[in-house]
Amino acid sequence: MNSRHIVRQEGLTGREQREARKGHLGFVLWFTGLSGSGKSTLAAAVEQSLMARLVHTYVLDGDNIRFGLCSDLGFAETDRSENIRRLGEVSALMVDAGLCVLVACISPRQRQRDSARQMVPTGHFVEVYMATPIAVCEQRDVKGLYSKARSGQIKGFTGIDDPYDPPLSPELTIDTAVCGLSQSVEQVIRYLQTHSLIPS
Repeated sequence: MNSRHIVRQEGLTGREQREARKGHLGFVLWFTGLSGSGKSTLAAAVEQSLMARLVHTYVLDGDNIRFGLCSDLGFAETDRSENIRRLGEVSALMVDAGLCVLVACISPRQRQRDSARQMVPTGHFVEVYMATPIAVCEQRDVKGLYSKARSGQIKGFTGIDDPYDPPLSPELTIDTAVCGLSQSVEQVIRYLQTHSLIPS
């Protein structure tokens, strides 16, 4: 906190009231995995499915967020941690607004994801581990990043010369090498319905 002279201002409308108006809970779907694992693709498809069910949503993509909110950050360890912290804080605000926020971001460290989870109420954070093997991610290499990392043009690339901590106990695990997009979307929607985050 930058100043000890600021005081939190409480509003007259709470999260529960906003959720009641929308007809569903506010929650985070946090898609984590290696580059090329299918995070952004699945998040976009799940958003479409939720919109069709009249669920109020917004996608925060790890790449897109760096054009604005996190444009001042690089890819050093401290910058990457700050990037995830900001994503977590924005997600928490959106959950308080009664929205379903879909975060698609590598977020390689378990402690980063745990910190983001703690920012929202218990049960309102769904960690979706995109468990696509690195060999498949490299074959896709949709952004040409793996080849640049292998050739030394990119340093500190997750999965090559920087580690990725697989989630210890994610709510969902999806391997897009064996699970198609529509089936993956169904898995996510089924989980949300089963746990009463969205209406059945």
